[in-house]
Amino acid sequence: MLTYDLSGRGRAPLYEYLSDCLRRDILSGRLAVGDRLPSRRALAEHLGVSLITVDAAYGLLLDEGCVEARPRRGYYVASPALRGPDGQARAEAPREPEAPRLLRLAGSRMDAGLFPAALWARLTRRVLSEDPDALLRSAPHEGLTELREAIAAYLRGSKGLDLRAEQVIIGAGAEFLYLLTAQFFAGASIAVEDPGYPKIRQVYAAAGAGCIPLPLDGRGLSLSALERSGAAVAHISPAHQFPTGIVTPMPRRLALHDWARSTGGYIIEDDYDGEFGARQRPLPTLAGIDRAGRVIYMSTFSQTVSPALRIGFLVLPERLCGLWRERLGFYSCAVPSLEQQVLARFISGGYYERHLNRLRKAAREKRAALCAAIEASPLAPIAALPEPGAGVHLLLRMDTPLSDAEARRRGEEHGLALSFLSDYAASPGHAAQHTLVINCAALPASRLNEAVSGLAKVFA
Repeated sequence: MLTYDLSGRGRAPLYEYLSDCLRRDILSGRLAVGDRLPSRRALAEHLGVSLITVDAAYGLLLDEGCVEARPRRGYYVASPALRGPDGQARAEAPREPEAPRLLRLAGSRMDAGLFPAALWARLTRRVLSEDPDALLRSAPHEGLTELREAIAAYLRGSKGLDLRAEQVIIGAGAEFLYLLTAQFFAGASIAVEDPGYPKIRQVYAAAGAGCIPLPLDGRGLSLSALERSGAAVAHISPAHQFPTGIVTPMPRRLALHDWARSTGGYIIEDDYDGEFGARQRPLPTLAGIDRAGRVIYMSTFSQTVSPALRIGFLVLPERLCGLWRERLGFYSCAVPSLEQQVLARFISGGYYERHLNRLRKAAREKRAALCAAIEASPLAPIAALPEPGAGVHLLLRMDTPLSDAEARRRGEEHGLALSFLSDYAASPGHAAQHTLVINCAALPASRLNEAVSGLAKVFA
Protein backbone atom coordinates (compact mmCIF):
# COMPACT_ATOMS: atom_id res chain seq x y z
CA MET A 1 0.00 0.00 0.00
CA LEU A 2 1.26 3.51 -0.86
CA THR A 3 2.25 5.50 2.21
CA TYR A 4 2.89 9.26 2.31
CA ASP A 5 3.61 11.71 5.12
CA LEU A 6 0.89 14.29 4.61
CA SER A 7 1.97 16.45 7.53
CA GLY A 8 4.47 18.41 5.41
CA ARG A 9 1.96 19.84 2.96
CA GLY A 10 2.15 23.36 4.40
CA ARG A 11 -0.67 25.53 3.06
CA ALA A 12 -1.38 23.29 0.06
CA PRO A 13 -4.83 21.67 -0.05
CA LEU A 14 -4.62 18.07 1.07
CA TYR A 15 -5.87 16.63 -2.21
CA GLU A 16 -3.29 18.64 -4.22
CA TYR A 17 -0.47 17.50 -1.96
CA LEU A 18 -1.57 13.87 -2.29
CA SER A 19 -1.73 14.18 -6.09
CA ASP A 20 1.81 15.67 -6.03
CA CYS A 21 3.06 12.65 -4.05
CA LEU A 22 1.48 10.23 -6.50
CA ARG A 23 2.77 12.22 -9.47
CA ARG A 24 6.35 12.12 -8.11
CA ASP A 25 6.14 8.34 -7.78
CA ILE A 26 4.93 8.10 -11.38
CA LEU A 27 7.73 10.36 -12.68
CA SER A 28 10.40 8.56 -10.69
CA GLY A 29 9.33 5.15 -11.94
CA ARG A 30 8.31 3.85 -8.54
CA LEU A 31 4.86 3.49 -10.09
CA ALA A 32 5.30 2.05 -13.56
CA VAL A 33 2.97 2.45 -16.51
CA GLY A 34 0.23 -0.15 -16.12
CA ASP A 35 0.50 -0.40 -12.33
CA ARG A 36 -2.82 -0.48 -10.55
CA LEU A 37 -3.36 2.21 -7.93
CA PRO A 38 -5.10 1.37 -4.65
CA SER A 39 -8.84 1.79 -4.64
CA ARG A 40 -10.00 5.21 -3.45
CA ARG A 41 -11.58 3.78 -0.31
CA ALA A 42 -8.57 1.60 0.55
CA LEU A 43 -6.10 4.48 0.14
CA ALA A 44 -8.34 6.85 2.13
CA GLU A 45 -8.55 4.40 5.03
CA HIS A 46 -4.81 3.67 4.89
CA LEU A 47 -3.80 7.35 4.96
CA GLY A 48 -6.54 8.41 7.36
CA VAL A 49 -8.05 10.94 4.98
CA SER A 50 -11.52 11.29 3.52
CA LEU A 51 -12.71 9.50 0.41
CA ILE A 52 -13.34 12.94 -1.12
CA THR A 53 -9.65 13.84 -0.75
CA VAL A 54 -8.47 10.74 -2.60
CA ASP A 55 -11.15 11.16 -5.27
CA ALA A 56 -10.07 14.76 -5.91
CA ALA A 57 -6.38 13.73 -6.07
CA TYR A 58 -7.14 10.96 -8.54
CA GLY A 59 -9.30 13.40 -10.50
CA LEU A 60 -6.36 15.77 -10.97
CA LEU A 61 -4.19 12.92 -12.22
CA LEU A 62 -6.97 11.82 -14.57
CA ASP A 63 -7.22 15.35 -15.98
CA GLU A 64 -3.46 15.39 -16.56
CA GLY A 65 -3.46 11.99 -18.23
CA CYS A 66 -1.15 10.50 -15.59
CA VAL A 67 -3.66 7.78 -14.73
CA GLU A 68 -6.67 6.23 -16.42
CA ALA A 69 -9.88 4.79 -14.99
CA ARG A 70 -10.90 1.37 -16.25
CA PRO A 71 -14.58 0.49 -15.71
CA ARG A 72 -15.09 -1.94 -12.80
CA ARG A 73 -11.31 -2.45 -12.53
CA GLY A 74 -9.91 0.69 -10.94
CA TYR A 75 -7.20 3.28 -11.63
CA TYR A 76 -3.98 2.54 -13.53
CA VAL A 77 -0.81 4.50 -14.28
CA ALA A 78 -1.13 5.58 -17.91
CA SER A 79 1.52 8.14 -18.76
CA PRO A 80 4.07 6.77 -21.24
CA ALA A 81 4.73 10.40 -22.31
CA LEU A 82 6.57 10.84 -19.01
CA ARG A 83 9.19 8.24 -19.98
CA GLY A 84 12.22 8.64 -22.17
CA PRO A 85 12.81 6.47 -25.26
CA ASP A 86 14.85 4.06 -23.14
CA GLY A 87 11.91 3.54 -20.78
CA GLN A 88 13.62 5.40 -17.92
CA ALA A 89 12.00 8.27 -16.12
CA ARG A 90 12.99 11.67 -17.47
CA ALA A 91 15.04 13.81 -15.11
CA GLU A 92 12.68 16.75 -15.45
CA ALA A 93 9.41 15.45 -16.76
CA PRO A 94 6.61 17.96 -17.35
CA ARG A 95 3.51 17.84 -15.18
CA GLU A 96 1.25 17.90 -18.24
CA PRO A 97 1.34 14.98 -20.70
CA GLU A 98 2.70 15.75 -24.17
CA ALA A 99 -0.65 14.95 -25.76
CA PRO A 100 -3.14 16.94 -23.66
CA ARG A 101 -6.49 15.45 -22.86
CA LEU A 102 -9.59 16.99 -24.41
CA LEU A 103 -11.02 19.93 -22.49
CA ARG A 104 -14.50 18.71 -21.57
CA LEU A 105 -17.07 21.49 -21.65
CA ALA A 106 -20.02 19.49 -20.32
CA GLY A 107 -20.54 17.12 -17.42
CA SER A 108 -21.69 17.38 -13.82
CA ARG A 109 -18.46 17.80 -11.91
CA MET A 110 -18.00 20.91 -9.77
CA ASP A 111 -14.68 22.67 -9.24
CA ALA A 112 -12.82 20.29 -6.91
CA GLY A 113 -10.88 23.19 -5.45
CA LEU A 114 -14.04 24.48 -3.74
CA PHE A 115 -14.54 21.34 -1.68
CA PRO A 116 -13.79 22.03 2.03
CA ALA A 117 -11.39 19.11 2.38
CA ALA A 118 -9.81 20.24 5.65
CA LEU A 119 -13.20 20.70 7.30
CA TRP A 120 -14.43 17.35 6.03
CA ALA A 121 -11.31 15.63 7.38
CA ARG A 122 -11.79 17.35 10.74
CA LEU A 123 -15.42 16.23 10.99
CA THR A 124 -14.40 12.70 10.03
CA ARG A 125 -11.78 12.57 12.76
CA ARG A 126 -14.29 13.93 15.25
CA VAL A 127 -16.85 11.26 14.39
CA LEU A 128 -14.26 8.49 14.70
CA SER A 129 -12.95 9.82 18.01
CA GLU A 130 -16.45 10.05 19.47
CA ASP A 131 -17.79 6.88 17.85
CA PRO A 132 -14.97 4.43 16.97
CA ASP A 133 -17.50 1.87 15.73
CA ALA A 134 -18.83 4.22 13.02
CA LEU A 135 -16.85 2.35 10.36
CA LEU A 136 -18.21 -1.02 11.45
CA ARG A 137 -21.86 -0.36 12.15
CA SER A 138 -24.40 -0.80 9.37
CA ALA A 139 -27.22 1.70 8.89
CA PRO A 140 -30.92 0.81 8.83
CA HIS A 141 -32.71 0.60 5.50
CA GLU A 142 -33.93 4.22 5.64
CA GLY A 143 -30.50 5.62 6.69
CA LEU A 144 -29.12 6.95 9.95
CA THR A 145 -31.50 8.96 12.10
CA GLU A 146 -28.91 11.74 12.52
CA LEU A 147 -28.67 12.35 8.78
CA ARG A 148 -32.41 12.06 8.19
CA GLU A 149 -33.05 14.64 10.92
CA ALA A 150 -30.39 16.98 9.52
CA ILE A 151 -31.86 16.76 6.01
CA ALA A 152 -35.40 17.26 7.30
CA ALA A 153 -34.37 20.36 9.24
CA TYR A 154 -32.55 21.78 6.22
CA LEU A 155 -35.55 21.19 3.92
CA ARG A 156 -37.94 22.78 6.40
CA GLY A 157 -35.80 25.91 6.46
CA SER A 158 -34.67 26.17 2.83
CA LYS A 159 -37.54 24.59 0.88
CA GLY A 160 -40.48 25.17 3.17
CA LEU A 161 -41.33 21.47 3.36
CA ASP A 162 -43.52 20.33 6.24
CA LEU A 163 -42.03 16.93 6.97
CA ARG A 164 -40.79 14.56 9.64
CA ALA A 165 -37.42 12.83 9.55
CA GLU A 166 -39.26 9.49 9.22
CA GLN A 167 -40.28 10.48 5.68
CA VAL A 168 -36.64 10.77 4.52
CA ILE A 169 -35.00 7.78 2.79
CA ILE A 170 -31.22 7.80 2.26
CA GLY A 171 -29.79 6.14 -0.85
CA ALA A 172 -26.48 5.73 -2.67
CA GLY A 173 -26.89 8.54 -5.18
CA ALA A 174 -29.49 9.46 -7.77
CA GLU A 175 -29.20 6.32 -9.89
CA PHE A 176 -29.87 4.04 -6.93
CA LEU A 177 -32.90 6.14 -5.98
CA TYR A 178 -34.19 5.97 -9.57
CA LEU A 179 -33.91 2.19 -9.36
CA LEU A 180 -35.82 2.08 -6.06
CA THR A 181 -38.62 4.29 -7.35
CA ALA A 182 -38.93 2.18 -10.50
CA GLN A 183 -39.30 -0.92 -8.32
CA PHE A 184 -41.76 0.83 -6.01
CA PHE A 185 -43.93 1.74 -9.01
CA ALA A 186 -43.40 -1.65 -10.68
CA GLY A 187 -45.61 -2.06 -13.73
CA ALA A 188 -46.46 1.63 -13.99
CA SER A 189 -45.52 3.79 -16.97
CA ILE A 190 -43.29 6.74 -16.08
CA ALA A 191 -43.19 9.99 -18.06
CA VAL A 192 -39.80 11.74 -18.20
CA GLU A 193 -38.62 15.07 -19.59
CA ASP A 194 -37.14 15.10 -23.09
CA PRO A 195 -34.48 16.42 -23.40
CA GLY A 196 -33.39 15.38 -19.94
CA TYR A 197 -30.77 13.55 -17.92
CA PRO A 198 -30.20 10.34 -19.96
CA LYS A 199 -29.52 8.10 -16.95
CA ILE A 200 -33.09 8.57 -15.73
CA ARG A 201 -34.35 6.90 -18.91
CA GLN A 202 -31.60 4.28 -18.82
CA VAL A 203 -32.22 3.22 -15.21
CA TYR A 204 -35.99 3.10 -15.63
CA ALA A 205 -35.68 1.07 -18.82
CA ALA A 206 -33.19 -1.33 -17.22
CA ALA A 207 -35.60 -1.79 -14.28
CA GLY A 208 -38.38 -2.75 -16.68
CA ALA A 209 -40.43 0.42 -16.26
CA GLY A 210 -42.42 1.73 -19.21
CA CYS A 211 -40.49 4.97 -19.80
CA ILE A 212 -42.28 7.65 -21.88
CA PRO A 213 -40.13 10.64 -23.00
CA LEU A 214 -42.35 13.73 -23.30
CA PRO A 215 -41.41 17.10 -24.83
CA LEU A 216 -40.85 20.34 -22.95
CA ASP A 217 -42.42 23.69 -23.69
CA GLY A 218 -41.34 27.03 -22.26
CA ARG A 219 -42.90 26.13 -18.88
CA GLY A 220 -41.51 22.65 -18.36
CA LEU A 221 -43.03 19.26 -19.11
CA SER A 222 -45.84 19.61 -21.65
CA LEU A 223 -49.08 19.12 -19.73
CA SER A 224 -51.08 18.19 -22.82
CA ALA A 225 -48.50 15.55 -23.75
CA LEU A 226 -48.61 14.20 -20.20
CA GLU A 227 -52.40 13.96 -20.26
CA ARG A 228 -52.31 12.08 -23.59
CA SER A 229 -49.50 9.74 -22.53
CA GLY A 230 -51.45 7.60 -20.09
CA ALA A 231 -48.49 7.70 -17.69
CA ALA A 232 -49.12 6.91 -14.02
CA VAL A 233 -45.98 8.69 -12.78
CA ALA A 234 -44.25 11.88 -13.97
CA HIS A 235 -40.55 12.40 -13.20
CA ILE A 236 -39.85 16.13 -13.51
CA SER A 237 -37.38 18.85 -12.45
CA PRO A 238 -39.49 21.99 -11.97
CA ALA A 239 -36.94 24.10 -10.06
CA HIS A 240 -34.22 24.21 -12.73
CA GLN A 241 -34.58 21.62 -15.47
CA PHE A 242 -31.45 19.94 -16.73
CA PRO A 243 -30.13 20.66 -19.30
CA THR A 244 -32.46 23.45 -20.48
CA GLY A 245 -32.62 25.45 -17.24
CA ILE A 246 -36.41 25.92 -17.55
CA VAL A 247 -38.14 26.96 -14.32
CA THR A 248 -41.73 25.68 -14.16
CA PRO A 249 -44.05 28.60 -13.22
CA MET A 250 -46.68 28.33 -10.51
CA PRO A 251 -49.73 27.86 -12.82
CA ARG A 252 -48.08 24.84 -14.43
CA ARG A 253 -47.12 23.45 -11.01
CA LEU A 254 -50.71 23.69 -9.85
CA ALA A 255 -51.90 22.06 -13.08
CA LEU A 256 -49.49 19.16 -12.49
CA HIS A 257 -50.98 18.73 -9.03
CA ASP A 258 -54.43 18.64 -10.60
CA TRP A 259 -53.25 15.96 -13.03
CA ALA A 260 -51.95 13.79 -10.18
CA ARG A 261 -55.13 14.15 -8.10
CA SER A 262 -57.53 13.55 -10.99
CA THR A 263 -55.69 10.52 -12.39
CA GLY A 264 -54.48 8.99 -9.13
CA GLY A 265 -50.93 9.47 -10.42
CA TYR A 266 -47.73 10.47 -8.68
CA ILE A 267 -45.03 13.06 -9.31
CA ILE A 268 -41.33 12.50 -8.66
CA GLU A 269 -39.92 15.99 -8.07
CA ASP A 270 -36.21 15.71 -8.88
CA ASP A 271 -34.43 18.74 -7.42
CA TYR A 272 -31.10 17.99 -9.07
CA ASP A 273 -29.49 21.37 -9.85
CA GLY A 274 -32.29 23.11 -7.95
CA GLU A 275 -29.86 24.75 -5.54
CA PHE A 276 -28.44 26.72 -8.47
CA GLY A 277 -31.70 28.09 -9.87
CA ALA A 278 -31.81 31.62 -11.23
CA ARG A 279 -34.40 33.10 -8.88
CA GLN A 280 -33.53 35.03 -5.74
CA ARG A 281 -36.84 33.89 -4.21
CA PRO A 282 -37.48 30.39 -5.57
CA LEU A 283 -41.01 29.18 -6.16
CA PRO A 284 -42.47 26.70 -3.66
CA THR A 285 -41.59 23.10 -4.39
CA LEU A 286 -44.30 20.77 -5.64
CA ALA A 287 -43.82 18.74 -2.47
CA GLY A 288 -44.26 21.89 -0.39
CA ILE A 289 -47.73 22.59 -1.82
CA ASP A 290 -48.78 18.94 -2.02
CA ARG A 291 -51.88 18.32 0.08
CA ALA A 292 -52.94 15.05 -1.53
CA GLY A 293 -49.79 13.03 -0.83
CA ARG A 294 -48.94 12.66 -4.50
CA VAL A 295 -45.38 14.05 -4.67
CA ILE A 296 -42.09 12.28 -3.90
CA TYR A 297 -39.28 14.82 -3.50
CA MET A 298 -35.76 13.71 -4.51
CA SER A 299 -32.29 15.24 -4.48
CA THR A 300 -28.61 14.34 -4.03
CA PHE A 301 -25.40 15.88 -2.76
CA SER A 302 -23.50 15.08 -5.98
CA GLN A 303 -23.65 18.65 -7.26
CA THR A 304 -23.38 20.45 -3.96
CA VAL A 305 -20.78 18.36 -2.09
CA SER A 306 -19.14 15.77 -4.35
CA PRO A 307 -20.21 13.16 -6.93
CA ALA A 308 -17.88 10.71 -5.17
CA LEU A 309 -19.91 10.96 -1.96
CA ARG A 310 -22.77 8.95 -3.55
CA ILE A 311 -25.43 10.11 -1.12
CA GLY A 312 -28.93 11.10 -2.17
CA PHE A 313 -32.31 11.14 -0.52
CA LEU A 314 -35.99 11.17 -1.21
CA VAL A 315 -38.90 12.44 0.87
CA LEU A 316 -42.01 10.29 0.82
CA PRO A 317 -45.50 11.64 1.43
CA GLU A 318 -46.86 10.29 4.70
CA ARG A 319 -49.35 8.05 2.91
CA LEU A 320 -46.56 6.10 1.18
CA CYS A 321 -44.16 5.50 4.09
CA GLY A 322 -45.71 2.23 5.23
CA LEU A 323 -46.09 0.91 1.69
CA TRP A 324 -42.47 1.79 0.91
CA ARG A 325 -41.22 -0.23 3.90
CA GLU A 326 -43.48 -3.10 2.92
CA ARG A 327 -42.22 -3.24 -0.66
CA LEU A 328 -38.56 -2.20 -0.33
CA GLY A 329 -37.67 -2.43 3.36
CA PHE A 330 -35.64 -5.59 2.76
CA TYR A 331 -32.86 -3.55 1.10
CA SER A 332 -29.81 -2.69 3.20
CA CYS A 333 -28.74 0.93 3.21
CA ALA A 334 -25.95 1.22 0.62
CA VAL A 335 -24.33 4.31 2.19
CA PRO A 336 -21.60 3.73 4.82
CA SER A 337 -22.49 4.89 8.32
CA LEU A 338 -19.33 6.97 8.69
CA GLU A 339 -20.09 9.09 5.63
CA GLN A 340 -23.67 9.56 6.80
CA GLN A 341 -22.52 10.79 10.20
CA VAL A 342 -19.99 13.20 8.71
CA LEU A 343 -22.55 14.61 6.28
CA ALA A 344 -25.08 14.97 9.10
CA ARG A 345 -22.63 17.13 11.03
CA PHE A 346 -21.72 19.06 7.88
CA ILE A 347 -25.38 19.98 7.44
CA SER A 348 -26.47 20.51 11.05
CA GLY A 349 -23.36 22.56 11.83
CA GLY A 350 -24.32 25.13 9.19
CA TYR A 351 -21.31 24.31 7.02
CA TYR A 352 -23.45 23.03 4.15
CA GLU A 353 -25.32 26.31 3.66
CA ARG A 354 -22.09 28.31 3.76
CA HIS A 355 -20.55 25.91 1.25
CA LEU A 356 -23.60 26.31 -1.02
CA ASN A 357 -23.17 30.07 -0.96
CA ARG A 358 -19.55 29.70 -2.10
CA LEU A 359 -20.58 27.35 -4.91
CA ARG A 360 -23.35 29.68 -6.10
CA LYS A 361 -21.01 32.67 -6.09
CA ALA A 362 -18.32 30.75 -8.01
CA ALA A 363 -20.87 29.50 -10.55
CA ARG A 364 -22.22 33.02 -11.13
CA GLU A 365 -18.72 34.42 -11.58
CA LYS A 366 -17.64 31.71 -14.00
CA ARG A 367 -20.85 32.01 -15.97
CA ALA A 368 -20.40 35.78 -16.27
CA ALA A 369 -16.73 35.43 -17.21
CA LEU A 370 -17.54 32.85 -19.89
CA CYS A 371 -20.29 34.98 -21.41
CA ALA A 372 -18.02 38.04 -21.40
CA ALA A 373 -15.22 36.12 -23.11
CA ILE A 374 -17.61 34.90 -25.80
CA GLU A 375 -18.95 38.41 -26.41
CA ALA A 376 -15.39 39.66 -26.88
CA SER A 377 -14.46 36.83 -29.27
CA PRO A 378 -15.11 36.09 -32.96
CA LEU A 379 -18.01 33.91 -31.74
CA ALA A 380 -20.12 36.94 -30.79
CA PRO A 381 -21.93 37.38 -34.15
CA ILE A 382 -23.02 33.72 -34.31
CA ALA A 383 -23.57 32.86 -30.63
CA ALA A 384 -26.92 33.45 -28.94
CA LEU A 385 -26.00 33.95 -25.31
CA PRO A 386 -28.52 32.99 -22.62
CA GLU A 387 -30.31 35.53 -20.48
CA PRO A 388 -28.33 36.61 -17.39
CA GLY A 389 -29.01 34.20 -14.57
CA ALA A 390 -27.51 31.49 -12.47
CA GLY A 391 -26.93 27.79 -12.73
CA VAL A 392 -24.10 25.38 -13.24
CA HIS A 393 -24.81 24.90 -16.95
CA LEU A 394 -25.64 27.22 -19.80
CA LEU A 395 -26.97 26.65 -23.30
CA LEU A 396 -25.15 28.35 -26.19
CA ARG A 397 -27.05 28.38 -29.48
CA MET A 398 -24.74 28.63 -32.50
CA ASP A 399 -25.72 29.97 -35.92
CA THR A 400 -23.81 27.44 -38.00
CA PRO A 401 -24.33 25.15 -40.99
CA LEU A 402 -22.40 22.42 -39.18
CA SER A 403 -24.35 19.44 -37.90
CA ASP A 404 -23.85 18.53 -34.24
CA ALA A 405 -21.82 15.49 -35.32
CA GLU A 406 -19.56 17.59 -37.54
CA ALA A 407 -19.08 20.20 -34.83
CA ARG A 408 -18.21 17.49 -32.31
CA ARG A 409 -15.57 16.06 -34.65
CA ARG A 410 -14.07 19.53 -35.28
CA GLY A 411 -14.07 20.15 -31.54
CA GLU A 412 -11.95 17.07 -30.94
CA GLU A 413 -9.50 18.27 -33.59
CA HIS A 414 -9.10 21.49 -31.60
CA GLY A 415 -8.84 19.84 -28.17
CA LEU A 416 -12.47 20.20 -27.05
CA ALA A 417 -15.00 17.56 -26.02
CA LEU A 418 -18.35 19.13 -26.94
CA SER A 419 -21.82 18.18 -25.79
CA PHE A 420 -25.04 19.28 -27.48
CA LEU A 421 -28.64 19.57 -26.39
CA SER A 422 -29.51 16.87 -28.92
CA ASP A 423 -27.32 14.43 -26.94
CA TYR A 424 -29.87 14.60 -24.10
CA ALA A 425 -32.96 13.94 -26.24
CA ALA A 426 -34.56 10.52 -26.64
CA SER A 427 -36.84 11.58 -29.52
CA PRO A 428 -35.78 13.47 -32.68
CA GLY A 429 -37.25 16.95 -32.68
CA HIS A 430 -37.45 17.29 -28.90
CA ALA A 431 -34.19 19.28 -28.78
CA ALA A 432 -32.88 22.13 -30.92
CA GLN A 433 -29.77 21.52 -33.01
CA HIS A 434 -26.53 23.52 -32.79
CA THR A 435 -27.02 24.16 -29.06
CA LEU A 436 -24.00 23.57 -26.84
CA VAL A 437 -24.39 22.44 -23.22
CA ILE A 438 -21.53 23.93 -21.19
CA ASN A 439 -20.79 23.28 -17.52
CA CYS A 440 -19.30 26.66 -16.70
CA ALA A 441 -18.86 25.78 -13.01
CA ALA A 442 -16.43 22.94 -13.77
CA LEU A 443 -14.47 24.86 -16.42
CA PRO A 444 -11.10 25.79 -14.88
CA ALA A 445 -10.67 29.56 -14.85
CA SER A 446 -7.15 29.09 -16.22
CA ARG A 447 -8.56 27.38 -19.32
CA LEU A 448 -11.55 29.62 -20.00
CA ASN A 449 -9.82 31.56 -22.77
CA GLU A 450 -8.57 28.29 -24.24
CA ALA A 451 -12.15 27.01 -24.37
CA VAL A 452 -13.48 30.13 -26.11
CA SER A 453 -10.56 30.16 -28.54
CA GLY A 454 -11.21 26.52 -29.38
CA LEU A 455 -14.91 27.19 -29.95
CA ALA A 456 -14.01 30.04 -32.29
CA LYS A 457 -11.85 27.69 -34.33
CA VAL A 458 -14.72 25.22 -34.57
CA PHE A 459 -17.56 27.61 -35.46
CA ALA A 460 -16.26 31.05 -36.50
